[in-house]
Amino acid sequence: MKPKLQAKPQLQAKPPLLDWRDDFAVVARDDLAAMAHGYPLSQQILRTDVSGMPLEWVDYREAARLYHTDQVAYTCGTLLYRLYGGTCARTGLRTIVDVNSIIATLGTSGNPGNLRGASYTPPLNNQTLFRRDAYLCLYCGARFTYSLLSRDHVTPFSRGGHDTWSNVVSACRRCNNAKASRTPEQAGMQLLAVPFTPTYAEYIFLKGRRVLADQMEYLIAHFPRSSPLHERMQRWPM
Repeated sequence: MKPKLQAKPQLQAKPPLLDWRDDFAVVARDDLAAMAHGYPLSQQILRTDVSGMPLEWVDYREAARLYHTDQVAYTCGTLLYRLYGGTCARTGLRTIVDVNSIIATLGTSGNPGNLRGASYTPPLNNQTLFRRDAYLCLYCGARFTYSLLSRDHVTPFSRGGHDTWSNVVSACRRCNNAKASRTPEQAGMQLLAVPFTPTYAEYIFLKGRRVLADQMEYLIAHFPRSSPLHERMQRWPM
């Protein structure tokens, strides 16, 4: 009778043992719910500073690097997946790192959050602009897909307008063409909402892809109370 093989012991080893440059084996959580609702490797992780202020979105490889360099202070949110690294030559044990949907990190070097002061203005692009305006045309009020929207300058360039958050809105192509190089007043068109510049936390939300419920709740807690996004997120899925 063949002797039973004993399973190799596994240990929740310290992050520095993980070589983040290796290819990782990634599995969903062990419970049955996770097996039925696994997360793809493309799922973004919300990185914050140690005080909890949102910083940026990172992928699982960058999360592994943060663990490897001992920059992760604590985690919260949903357990997304488990990373299996190399085997420690000293102990013979394999490194396992559980990656949550939100990770808080130490240090300030290269920290994008250092720019999130009152004077910080996020870069303007159509992806975040259309999401800020909930994919609505702010002239006719109808909702459109990304490809059917355009960026309209409330005060046109020809009249001294600038390409800034406070002077641009989402508009369907028909309304944009009808307005042409005129102000809304000159074109007899009513602007349904006042354009605004997102805060850093709002911008991080607008940049996110497939934002999870716990990540969304975390980011909303850092929005200004007067943010128009509160109402828009309740009325329209973003």
